[in-house]
Amino acid sequence: MSAQPMSIRKGLLYSFFVFASIISLVMGCHAPTRDEQAKLLADKHCGSCHMPVSPALLDSATWNDHVLPAMAQRVGIRVWNETSYYPPMPGDPAPAIPFKEWTEIVAYYQRNAPAKLLPAKIPVPLRHEWSGFQIGLPQVKDTTSTATVMVAADTAGNIYTADGYENTLTRWNPELAQSGSWQTHSPVVDIAFRKSPQGGTLARITQIGDMRAVDKPSGIIADLNLETGSTVDIKPYLQRPVQTISADFDKDGKEEMVTCAFGHHTGGLIYLKQQADGKYAERTLLDLPGATKAIPGDFNNDGWTDLMVLFAAGEEGIWLFENDQKGGFTSKNLLKFPPVYGSTSFQLADFNGDGKQDILYTCGDNADYSIVLKPYHGVYIFLNEGNNQYKQAWFYPVNGCTKAIAADFNQDGQVDIATIAFFADLENNPGEKFILFQGNKKPFGFTPFAPPIEKEGHWMTMEVTDIDKDGDLDILLGNYAKGFIVQEEYKPNWKEYQPFIVLFNTLYAHK
Repeated sequence: MSAQPMSIRKGLLYSFFVFASIISLVMGCHAPTRDEQAKLLADKHCGSCHMPVSPALLDSATWNDHVLPAMAQRVGIRVWNETSYYPPMPGDPAPAIPFKEWTEIVAYYQRNAPAKLLPAKIPVPLRHEWSGFQIGLPQVKDTTSTATVMVAADTAGNIYTADGYENTLTRWNPELAQSGSWQTHSPVVDIAFRKSPQGGTLARITQIGDMRAVDKPSGIIADLNLETGSTVDIKPYLQRPVQTISADFDKDGKEEMVTCAFGHHTGGLIYLKQQADGKYAERTLLDLPGATKAIPGDFNNDGWTDLMVLFAAGEEGIWLFENDQKGGFTSKNLLKFPPVYGSTSFQLADFNGDGKQDILYTCGDNADYSIVLKPYHGVYIFLNEGNNQYKQAWFYPVNGCTKAIAADFNQDGQVDIATIAFFADLENNPGEKFILFQGNKKPFGFTPFAPPIEKEGHWMTMEVTDIDKDGDLDILLGNYAKGFIVQEEYKPNWKEYQPFIVLFNTLYAHK
């Protein structure tokens, strides 16, 4: 065979492959479908404020009747007859989303949302057993309904509870009898104890201002002298603060504060710098509502105190704030969650024994626009892979999960987890209001226990400490007895007058 025909043949073969590749590209680059176009619009407009939300995360009725109408008003779209929309009238300001694009987004969610959310599959069934704890009940005479929004303890074993109805802070001695009470401006939601320069003990109390979801700068950080009962307001006019951390962040010898101002539509992580006159100048580190939990630590090992913070409204997620050693911080987002998750808490613990701090995270706030049981509510573990990268390694579904605390309760060398769920499935699974996940040597091989305490209360808050000073950790549960029952047919059957209970760890009693 001559060289020329061979070269011609190779040229024809090359031309065929080029032609086939072009056809493949043309066939692959199809015109986007209506759903694909609408998804792009939803990601563009909704994703500018928070993580984009898949239609699959809520049922169609919740999208249509509650969430979409609420979002329409947030972006300037007018709503009539509760679930219908109309374009701007002459003279109206232009909405943030063009009306035609809004109607495409609404139709996209209506077409693709499921009729009903399927319940999550439970990987390991609850065991309804005590699992090494026994209950301690406070000595209560009053039968008035209680609304405990905080439980805490000092180093002497005294317990402190705050009531959201009465705006009171109450102290209970280790025998669980009342030993003091103070009136506050508004509900106390966070407390830290310190020695007073004049003697005695000071309680730095964070008062939320208003329990309702409102934009109202009525929160106060104050120092309460537990001996004299006198109070000094340290910083007023905050947007619903829920936690305050005190530390010398800039190493100038003076104490600064960082407070999580949860707010409602407005809020943020607030840095309070102490001035020469003792007052505090306010600076916002991140202007986002929903700041709910901050953990201090030297996360980059440079000798300066950083912060890791959970934001739980709108743009939900966990941020790292690294101290820039100049009186400021640089922020980096570590994890993001869809706004329907309802983030509630996080903690750091080493779950796989590699020496790195992993993230324990809960979601379950269910008092907003989408009041339905959600299969993605529960407790999560994100493993620290280094370089500020985290990967989900474990999930256990808990309806309405509110808080998780990791500790080695039975002292077997394995990390356990205690959880509470304020928005639990009260009708069908009330045991999930409190669960103790016992760890074992199998990675993430937790065994979930639900002690029979369903009729003792409705747990909004939880703390872990050694109340009886026997060397193991006990659990405090605060009872918010009335209100926030999202299952309309459910009638509460717990003790409404009981502000808290103690789950005493009986580890040593079993030895």
